[in-house]
Amino acid sequence: MSDTPLKNISTDHLFLRAARGEQVERPPVWLMRQAGRILPQYRALRANFPDFKAFVKTPEAAAEATIQPVDELGVDAAIIFSDILVVPEAMGLDYKMVESVGPRFPTVITGATDVKGLRSGQDAAASLEYVFNALRVTKKALNGRVPLIGFAGAPWTIFAYMLEGGGSKTFSKARRMLYADPALSHQLLEKITTTTIAYLKGQIAAGADLLQLFDSWAGELPPAHYREFAVPYLQRICEALPEVPKTVFAKGAWFALEDLGEMSCQVVGLDWNTPPAFARARVGADKVLQGNLDPCTLYAQPEVIREATLEMLRQFGPKHIANLGHGVYPDTPLEGVRTFVNTVKGL
Repeated sequence: MSDTPLKNISTDHLFLRAARGEQVERPPVWLMRQAGRILPQYRALRANFPDFKAFVKTPEAAAEATIQPVDELGVDAAIIFSDILVVPEAMGLDYKMVESVGPRFPTVITGATDVKGLRSGQDAAASLEYVFNALRVTKKALNGRVPLIGFAGAPWTIFAYMLEGGGSKTFSKARRMLYADPALSHQLLEKITTTTIAYLKGQIAAGADLLQLFDSWAGELPPAHYREFAVPYLQRICEALPEVPKTVFAKGAWFALEDLGEMSCQVVGLDWNTPPAFARARVGADKVLQGNLDPCTLYAQPEVIREATLEMLRQFGPKHIANLGHGVYPDTPLEGVRTFVNTVKGL
């Protein structure tokens, strides 16, 4: 890598001011999964890599995919092109990305011996240098245009993948372990957490301006289990990374909004089923809220998208980062995405 110093994004950028809860002239806007198949230039780039993991592990390609939506859509932030499953892979649990199916783990965690054999902490994070390189390449290419978001999966969500071996309708294997062996569950969550902290510290050092934790399977847990097996580890991660703002997106965890309100994060992401007023009453006045347009809205006609977006903005009021309530779907029409972004930016 070149020793040329990276140009740091100005801390007065709209997105970062909004993330800190400062007064802004309009809500910033970006989209989860904005780098992806909605863009023809992404599909052309992806064609060079039959294997998804090879794509993710090529820093120059990952940087190009990261920057494409900034160029094409004019979003207010870039998010590094990677995957939350690089963490279990770094810990010693390999995965495959199966086209039209999703991630699959040939080997899963079944007991104490498997947990003991996992790498963790800095030892595991050291194998993720390709992500740090992608951040450095991206940061240099952005040249201060917009902030760069780093991310990781939340410990419970990573735990679920490591037990289930992929997505699941019931998550019964992962949830069973919480009941059957809570001590071992905490041991695994501890290893995931120390790895995630080391990984995100590396992302900050490589240029990440804000970090987002994706707890995609938060809503699969009953409230008591979420408070025992998810909240403390999320809080540990947030407390360990004071250098940059943090966003916690716990999909489906409406029951934990009070807990998220007390967490050492600046931004709470909402899924599309959580009314902004409901969330605001529970997280308090200080938190910034992010979200939460239904991704399927973007299939509608432009005038429907515009009205839905404006109504969403009205419901949130101040301290808001505009986004979807989940990632943009791969077959979403590009013009629908563009209408959403332009509506927010046109305020």
